[in-house]
Amino acid sequence: MLKMMLIIMIVITLVSVVALVVIMNFKGKEDSGEPTADEIVASSFDIPEMTTNLMDDHFVKIAFKIQTDSEKAREEAEKRDFQIKSIIIEELSEMKSEEFKGKQGKLLLEKKLQERINQLMQEGKVEKIYITSFILQ
Repeated sequence: MLKMMLIIMIVITLVSVVALVVIMNFKGKEDSGEPTADEIVASSFDIPEMTTNLMDDHFVKIAFKIQTDSEKAREEAEKRDFQIKSIIIEELSEMKSEEFKGKQGKLLLEKKLQERINQLMQEGKVEKIYITSFILQ
């Protein structure tokens, strides 16, 4: 009788441990909402460095990485690169060099570009725009 109770207790303990391990593994694999680095690379593309005048007779040399929400959206955005470059030039030509001092001006530019590019997109959307190179003269 005592042997039987010990065997039942050991079996229950083992089943509990296995269940706990399975639950912990599934929790760890749930999407946290944040894409992995590989997913970001697969859905991103570069806008090569471009130079344009600002409103106050200074000029900026700038490059971007555009992150989309899917590979299909990336493909569409790459096909629309000439439209995206035009939007970038339009936005930069309305800015003054003082607007680039500090972080806020750059963040505002990224946000404006994201909104304008998303108006073009049909197969997805732009998630984030990163400034990857920046020289102001």
